[in-house]
Amino acid sequence: MRRSPEKIFEALGDPVRRYILELVAAGEQPAGTVVAAVQEHTRISQPGVSQHLKVLRDAGLVRVRAEGTRRVYTLDAAGLDAAQLWLAGLVDQLAQFAQPLDALATEVARGRRARRAAPERAAGESVDRDVRHA
Repeated sequence: MRRSPEKIFEALGDPVRRYILELVAAGEQPAGTVVAAVQEHTRISQPGVSQHLKVLRDAGLVRVRAEGTRRVYTLDAAGLDAAQLWLAGLVDQLAQFAQPLDALATEVARGRRARRAAPERAAGESVDRDVRHA
């Protein structure tokens, strides 16, 4: 299943869902435990928490497995990897500016070398002119 960065970051936009992710990041959590912890944190009904869990599942950030009559939630590493990959793409876009800056540094170094060499050449040229005119 392809993880959509749009869905992932939309899901992460809600503070309740981020809190649920923090709970599940600590290890597998039964749905009842997640509901109780969220209800201690904020006023929300059990169906409301279930809806948040569904959004997180649809975004690919959590997985659920049945354990008898219970549902156990865990982080989905593939969803987290997709989010990290998308964010890393933002950093890599800045790398396109590295080569022009390297080229600029090379040109600055050439200019410095040319300025240092200019007095030496000028001194050598005056000797050559004097020799030619003699």
